[in-house]
Amino acid sequence: MSQKIVLVTGGARGIGLGIVHAFAAAGHKVMIADLGNQADWNYNLASSDDMKNAVTKESAVGEVEACEVDVTRYESCVQAVATTVAHFGGLDVLVNNAGVVGSGPISEFEEAEWDKIFSVNTKGIFLMAKAALDALKASGDGAIVNTASIAGKQGSPNMSAYCGSKFAAIGITQSLAVELAPFNITVNALCPGIVGTAMWLEHLLPSNTTDHDEKNRDFEKAVNGMIPLGRPQTTDDMGQAALYLATARNVTGIALTVAGGMTMS
Repeated sequence: MSQKIVLVTGGARGIGLGIVHAFAAAGHKVMIADLGNQADWNYNLASSDDMKNAVTKESAVGEVEACEVDVTRYESCVQAVATTVAHFGGLDVLVNNAGVVGSGPISEFEEAEWDKIFSVNTKGIFLMAKAALDALKASGDGAIVNTASIAGKQGSPNMSAYCGSKFAAIGITQSLAVELAPFNITVNALCPGIVGTAMWLEHLLPSNTTDHDEKNRDFEKAVNGMIPLGRPQTTDDMGQAALYLATARNVTGIALTVAGGMTMS
């Protein structure tokens, strides 16, 4: 496998950091792109300290740098791509991993929250793909991996905004896979199941405890019965799946579920 230059949005923590680690450990050059500021949301998003810590940790594994990006702003997406190309000399793989979640009954769901979820989870894919297109074409062997979700394959109550945004992510993936095939750019989606990230630990399955280890134990106990393989998915699982999707040259337009058997198709 030739060395790739990879840009991972939302790469400072959670699934994104697992993806960064997988690529770095495999010998690829990785640019972590994340907010770098503590945005106001229903759980903590990545901070500048998270970005610094991620670079420090992963630099021990491979060649890793970081830059700020707001995937809801096209000029910010363009700058993140330009920074990657300037630092590493090109771009071969774009991983659109940045995402947010919100939940609640439709009767009480705020329009602003709905718009924010779609702006990050759906529009963010469009803006980053558009910003990266020329660089990916120049690669001659490009790939896009979009982090969707099992929530993009089956709806759940009180999750209409999140599920809708992830269904859209899969639709965009399929459309771009056909559109970009003539340029030898593959486009695939990764559909995580239940991963113990801030989305789950702080919002979807909150625990009363403030102890991190106890919170993780509560999380595992809550989800083990939901998953046929009897264990939550890990960020490393997602990293390995993303690495496969980005480097399997005859695989495009798929939505790969990594969920321990929760969702089957």
